Amino acid sequence: MYIILYINKYTNMLTTTLSDFRKDIKTYLDKVTQSFETLIINRGKDSGVVIISLEEYNALKSTQHELSSRINQQRLDESIKALKSGNKLVKKIADR
Repeated sequence: MYIILYINKYTNMLTTTLSDFRKDIKTYLDKVTQSFETLIINRGKDSGVVIISLEEYNALKSTQHELSSRINQQRLDESIKALKSGNKLVKKIADR
């Protein structure tokens, strides 16, 4: 069993109520998209909605895909170990 931990690169988080969100929806959505903030809208006891930017969502889906198979997980682990030990491979991108 694997536990995937995703850490938001800016770790900003906003919380609001649904009625406050309705009153100022543009400002909240601007903060989410421009400042990479995560917005949690509380909808009552133990209920809520999380809003993240499309960029954050795509990063999460990409991470999920990269870790979706054992082979991908092993390649990623090997790459991280190599990078931490100072072994890195630098390739020049060919001009077209």
